[in-house]
Amino acid sequence: MNGNRRFVDTNVLVYAHDDSAGGKRDQARALIEQLWAARDGCLSVQVLQEFFVTVTRKIAKPLSAEAAKEIVADYSRWYVHVPAADDVLAAISIHQGTGISFWDAMIVRSAAEIGCEVLYSEDLNADQEYSGVRAENPFQPRDANHG
Repeated sequence: MNGNRRFVDTNVLVYAHDDSAGGKRDQARALIEQLWAARDGCLSVQVLQEFFVTVTRKIAKPLSAEAAKEIVADYSRWYVHVPAADDVLAAISIHQGTGISFWDAMIVRSAAEIGCEVLYSEDLNADQEYSGVRAENPFQPRDANHG
């Protein structure tokens, strides 16, 4: 299994495709480009679903359904985790044990199941480990002891 796999949460993908996201757009795009080049990018069906809904309905300048569909098709070439019923049960346990939202627990479960060492997200506590996966906020400056 690839020890360099890196899971990308929905918010990072959304910023990369949201023209109104300013500096976060640039940072997200740079990260996504690195992951494409290294072939280390991972996500889940949940992320693809949330991305589609968010970029077609919830950003300042929504994308057309067709444009969003093409982007989803591109990201479908990454390593994509398809959760099963066992993953839902495990996510409930993660949620109960950590207090993070159920939906974030599903993201953590997917990242852990496919062997990701890092989960890029703005929604989790940076540098905290969840089920063996370290959360990193790609928009938060790293101090000298990290990264």
